[in-house]
Amino acid sequence: MESQTYRAIRLDRIAPSFREGADIVELPLAQPGPGEIRVRNLHCGVNAIFDTQIARNAVDYVKIALPTFTGVEAIGTVEAVGEGVTEYAVGDAAATVRFTGGYREANTAPVASFTPAPTASREYLALASTGVSALIALEQIGEVKAGETVAISAAAGGLGHFLVQLAVLKGCRVIGVAGGAEKCAFVASLGAERVIDYRSEDVGAVLAAEYPGGIDVAVDTVSGTIFDAFLANIANHGRLVVGGAAADLEGKPEVVTAPRIAHSIYYKGASVRGFMNGLLVPHWDDARTRLFKLYEDGKLRVQFDSQRNVGLEGIYDGIERLLSGKSMGKVIVDIINQGE
Repeated sequence: MESQTYRAIRLDRIAPSFREGADIVELPLAQPGPGEIRVRNLHCGVNAIFDTQIARNAVDYVKIALPTFTGVEAIGTVEAVGEGVTEYAVGDAAATVRFTGGYREANTAPVASFTPAPTASREYLALASTGVSALIALEQIGEVKAGETVAISAAAGGLGHFLVQLAVLKGCRVIGVAGGAEKCAFVASLGAERVIDYRSEDVGAVLAAEYPGGIDVAVDTVSGTIFDAFLANIANHGRLVVGGAAADLEGKPEVVTAPRIAHSIYYKGASVRGFMNGLLVPHWDDARTRLFKLYEDGKLRVQFDSQRNVGLEGIYDGIERLLSGKSMGKVIVDIINQGE
């Protein structure tokens, strides 16, 4: 007999870490109402910095009231449809990239909370979530053009490995920044013409010596000295896209005593631009369609981190793996263990 309950991760306490604040709870399985579907989640994506900041109630643009469910990205199969639903049938694949829909075994929500996928695979989840962020950051905020020089920090990560490939596909010269020989070799295999190992090389010095014309577009998710190096080496009319600030996770950004940023950008006609995917929803569907086609045509590679994370319990492990800086590629959790 089919179980009438499912499990989800719920944040019950404000805490320094996600593990300390969030519990696995059992809930009754809801039947979808009019305009709703119920999806059995198979895989979810991990967003460790967001999760940690949610646990600390430190995400400015998300106001939480405890208890709150958690997780953003998941993909699975439709197991029930509500009255009036024509977009999905039982057995279809559906992904969600909406907060509270990710870290749960089942998700009952309005159709608008989901997007269709060809299959309920880890690859399509990564493309529908992180891939979309990469493409939109490059196109809508970076306004990248063929022939431009593009620099990408955390280039071996879930977002970074998509950014590198998409910039290469657009005909750009790509510089990746990563830490350690294994990650640097991986980024080179994606088509980057130069990979800077920030552990053994000075990023700013390399850029100044090898790219005297400057960087046309930089995408930074790290902040700190890498942001400084990108800004110092931005080209005339260059665009520095800020997609995160991992170095400032502890909520204590480094206090920098230096001339204001105006002095760095004015004479170059350059700009520093924030990338917030949630403000760009109208572009999601088009980006997803094009990414799926690139993947199906064999032009885009999806790399997953080597650590296997299984079940809701594996979400805590996945978050800590990503925060450790050891992961390479997209960190995914198999909510239901379907074997190798």
